[in-house]
Amino acid sequence: MGVSGRLGRFVLVAVTLMMFLPMALFPQRPRRDSLLSGISSGKTRVLDLSYAINNKLVPWPGDKRWFEAQVNATVEKNGYFTRSFWMLEHYGTHLDAPIHFPPGKTSVDEIAAKRFFGPAVLLDVREEGAKDADYQAPVSRVEQWEKKHERILEGSIVLLRTGWAARWPDAQRYRNQDAQGKMHFPGFSAEAAKLLIARKVSGIGCDTMSVDYGASENFAVHHLALGAGLYHLENLSDLSEVPEAGAFLIVAPIKLEGGSGGPVRVFAMWN
Repeated sequence: MGVSGRLGRFVLVAVTLMMFLPMALFPQRPRRDSLLSGISSGKTRVLDLSYAINNKLVPWPGDKRWFEAQVNATVEKNGYFTRSFWMLEHYGTHLDAPIHFPPGKTSVDEIAAKRFFGPAVLLDVREEGAKDADYQAPVSRVEQWEKKHERILEGSIVLLRTGWAARWPDAQRYRNQDAQGKMHFPGFSAEAAKLLIARKVSGIGCDTMSVDYGASENFAVHHLALGAGLYHLENLSDLSEVPEAGAFLIVAPIKLEGGSGGPVRVFAMWN
């Protein structure tokens, strides 16, 4: 083959690489760019998965105080309006920081910012939860999701849709306590938590009071997941519209120095 032929093949290969290498390296970039640019136009759906904070939400059993607010200034008297408030760190839609349970060490203000953004993995266990209030999502439930979609990506945020949000804010139905005061609602199993830790997800969440099932006495998932550096999102609002795959989450907790957790806004986006 002559020099001109070899040069022609080289140019063809170089052009091909320039066309397809960016797609190989950044396969999701066009979709992510479209997701963000579609927010203002309305093409991208943005759903708030958080409850508004007030004194009528469902507190953990045994809590005596959970939220108080008072007016500090009014427009009529001061020309502007402000309030002060007091609340528990773990009340309403909130985030558990790793420091909340041993052996976790990281407080809410120390969680790396990049971990608050990630693909949503939604496990729909409404049918199982309706049959068994003590249902604990097993490893097989995670594997079913992966078989249907793809291997869970590092940095994903895994949500458990139990349907319990339909009971909110009725404390009696939401806590679902028996005669001995023990709560009954679905959660993750310890085995599933171990697999998600191995997948290096950033966090796990649920539309119940706890990522552990309600009757748990040892809070195995809390110890495992928080101990591995994950965070929890608890008391998420209605997840019924969130797709099982394809959504992207933005998690925005209060940056409370030394906090074991705190109130959080969680947004799901998809198109």
